[in-house]
Amino acid sequence: MIVLMLIGEIEEAVLESLRQPLTQAFGQETKIGNKMPLLRESYYHNRNQYLAPPLLSLIPPPDSANRALGVVDVDIFAPGLNFVFGIADIAGRRALISLKRLRQEFYGLPRDEKLFLKRATKEAVHELGHTYGLEHCPNPVCVMHFSNCLHDTDIKSWEFCPDCQQKVNKIQQVGDG
Repeated sequence: MIVLMLIGEIEEAVLESLRQPLTQAFGQETKIGNKMPLLRESYYHNRNQYLAPPLLSLIPPPDSANRALGVVDVDIFAPGLNFVFGIADIAGRRALISLKRLRQEFYGLPRDEKLFLKRATKEAVHELGHTYGLEHCPNPVCVMHFSNCLHDTDIKSWEFCPDCQQKVNKIQQVGDG
């Protein structure tokens, strides 16, 4: 099972829109978990961003074969990077995505809900893919391809390439998925 965790203020409709594609991508039931408050201590005023690792640590590690995905609607960064769309804790089977930079409005462009939801789905599948031990894929249309910018996210699919799908299937078959 995959549990979606709301961290801070998020429209629950966004999480609902992620459920079906995540269930399809991983072949596991996806449910919406409890809402958690945003960790104010991870906010950096000089950057107007939140440090991602402390937010990831808010997500309780799931049991056995389960995965957890935290979703925030604030701008996040990781040490050494200007921003990240998300991060993952492979050993803890948990991941975190930020919706903030996936929205057209962040860049001063008109709202495009359909495009936003596609981007959110891709980043959710990507970060959860890391919890299965997948690394970045050289195939630019694979969901596991690294997104350095939104253009990279827009080009790739929300699905795994055959090689990455095979890796996910293998992990699930040996009981670690």
